[in-house]
Amino acid sequence: MRLSIEFAALVLLPVCLCQGYTNESEVPLYGQSPPVYPGPVANGTSNPAWASSYSRAKELVSQMTLEEKANITRGFTGRCVGNSGAIPRLNIPSLCFADAPDGIRGQEFVSAFPAMIHLAATFAPDLMYQYGYALGKEYRGKGINVALGPVAGPLGRVARGGRNWEGLSNDPYLAGVGMGAVTRGMQDTGVIATPKHWLLNEQEFRRRPGQDVQGEAVSSNVDDRTLHELYAFPFMDSIREGAGSIMCSYQRVNNSYGCQNSKLLNGILKTELGFEGFVVSDWLAQHAGVASANAGLDIVMPDGGFWGKNLTEAVKNGSVSTDRIDDMATRILATWYQLGQDRDYPEIGIYSNLQKHIPVEVQGDHASLIREIGAAGTVLVKNVNNTLPLNNPKFLAVYGYDAVVKASPWQNPARFGGGYEVNFGWNILNGTMITGGGSGSSTPSYVVSPFQAINERIAKNRGTIRWDFESRNPYPPYVNAEACLVFINAYASESFDRTSLQDEFSDDLVNNVAANCSNTIVVVHSTGIRTVDEWVEHPNVTAVLFGLLPGQESGNSIADILYGDVAPSGKLPFTVAKKESDYGTLLNSSVSFDAFPQDNFTEGLYIDYRAFDRDEIEPRFEFGFGLTYTTFHYSSLHIHDESVQVASLPDPNILIVQGGHPQLWETALSINATISNTGKVAAYEVAQLYIGIPDAPARQLRGFQRVWLQPGETKPVQFDLTRRDLSIWDVVAQQWRVQNGEYGVWVGASSRDLRLNGTFSVTN
Repeated sequence: MRLSIEFAALVLLPVCLCQGYTNESEVPLYGQSPPVYPGPVANGTSNPAWASSYSRAKELVSQMTLEEKANITRGFTGRCVGNSGAIPRLNIPSLCFADAPDGIRGQEFVSAFPAMIHLAATFAPDLMYQYGYALGKEYRGKGINVALGPVAGPLGRVARGGRNWEGLSNDPYLAGVGMGAVTRGMQDTGVIATPKHWLLNEQEFRRRPGQDVQGEAVSSNVDDRTLHELYAFPFMDSIREGAGSIMCSYQRVNNSYGCQNSKLLNGILKTELGFEGFVVSDWLAQHAGVASANAGLDIVMPDGGFWGKNLTEAVKNGSVSTDRIDDMATRILATWYQLGQDRDYPEIGIYSNLQKHIPVEVQGDHASLIREIGAAGTVLVKNVNNTLPLNNPKFLAVYGYDAVVKASPWQNPARFGGGYEVNFGWNILNGTMITGGGSGSSTPSYVVSPFQAINERIAKNRGTIRWDFESRNPYPPYVNAEACLVFINAYASESFDRTSLQDEFSDDLVNNVAANCSNTIVVVHSTGIRTVDEWVEHPNVTAVLFGLLPGQESGNSIADILYGDVAPSGKLPFTVAKKESDYGTLLNSSVSFDAFPQDNFTEGLYIDYRAFDRDEIEPRFEFGFGLTYTTFHYSSLHIHDESVQVASLPDPNILIVQGGHPQLWETALSINATISNTGKVAAYEVAQLYIGIPDAPARQLRGFQRVWLQPGETKPVQFDLTRRDLSIWDVVAQQWRVQNGEYGVWVGASSRDLRLNGTFSVTN
């Protein structure tokens, strides 16, 4: 069986991920990117709330002139990063669009939250929701209608990708849980969330035409199955949670620009996934007028682009139908109604730094949450002989440029946020790093540096602290120092990809300190993967922490971990290799100087730990890895109904709603295990479930639970697997299919520390 509406595969690769076929030539429509026209007209069928919003929006649109409809589908220069057109006579305001996914950029009295890569490292859905809710409260407080986040694109395919830190890990399941929770949290405050970038924006090099070299933007060429199972997968969670907006991406997909790719927008997003909201272009990502309108773009930013009066003329001459422009306007207004923004929404509180104004303070009590997430996302990867936690130290030595705040926001915002246009200048000695660069960077009202937090603790203990923040080869430490703390970082930014996963200055610093200090503790604040093999096995390097990008409470968060106020529970949301070459062809972005550059995703489903497992490469620290100050024991694996009976394809007679076919989200089976704290410290353990799906990577994350355990305490954990969790994308049926066969089950503490295992079988 198949759904009543069927679309062709979107593929342009010499790789065949197709069940039952020996090569791509046998698969119907393989290697084609057929157009999907006309796009579906949304009508609010997902639920009664959407139905009501659409009823009201359609009534309002029926009163609008053609010029007014065109006016609200285009951007204008104004107080916000993006501003839609207003219609005063109908009391339709200009909608305010603003960055960033981890905090409101470029404004005072706002919070700098941990970056989303840091949030993902918590493996904590409750914290992810609280993060989204607190962030939404700040956006609402500033009168911002549309928040440009959360992020699952880039997913993190390229190890050196410049924007990987903005997203929620390179695992689609982990990213999906985060996307759903953050979206729900943000929209519970009445702010429109904008999951981005749809889709396949996996590198910065040549992401836009004419960038870096002359020519078109790079084309991400991907097979249909990989597109669904990796890249669209996490967006499904956001859409299911009611995301009101989606941002389309800069680059081309199978040689069609993302914001005018009818398969991506009309086909997958609006038809397969039942998306009821509106599609907004990334800034300056529109490259055609009629083509983008008909392909499913609903509003263009930051200005009129190819629309405005041109769109009005296109409707008049029939190039764009009246139904299409009505649908564009209706989607925008229905989302506005859906989030309740027509009632008592705050006035816009966005101002230029040069404007005299009454400040709008929106920080609330979010500092405590930021501090908690900062600690929860910190990953302990080495701890020799219980070096950590520190035992009430009286004498510490602190080294490294990353330990302090050294540059003012107006001098070099790259260290901790600021205006987009000045966020690229960076010197390795410029201080502690709490965010990356570009439009995703935050603007903290203050920063607590690691040195500040440690200094305060030493002072309370009437101890002594010594420091050197600049030298690559500092003076040997004082002989009485109980530990030497070295703080380094690894920067990345929008607009360019990283050139290395390490740097010589920082590696030399660690080795030089370790050569003179027998208890050297290293903290790495990083925008993603940072290789550490230049020093991690040094006998005097006794503890290593990946501090990632913890936000404005950085120092307090790391001090909580170092001093044992909080036991670490963070897990790596990526794989750290022993050497950069272990990432193979996915180390660097695709470098091409052709006029029409191509980036073929020939690896298919095999990125990060999937590739390391397939190629039997031993990582330095695997995906999902993280130590703590106690030990855990796993036992009692139980698979409910070891033989699972499900229909191979969802029922075609059931209406598609936001998030796709409703049956995809039904629980198919549950798996239980028991976790015991066998140590002496209370801590969280993140139990992880991996499933071996037939005709797929050997193991894929399909569940996790963060459970709090006192010493000696035992608790059960339960993983509920949905139909989607067990499915592959069938390129022939153009549907999610559960296959017959045996499925492997592993439960453990990381993707390679697998404590329990079993199997279950599926029959149709």
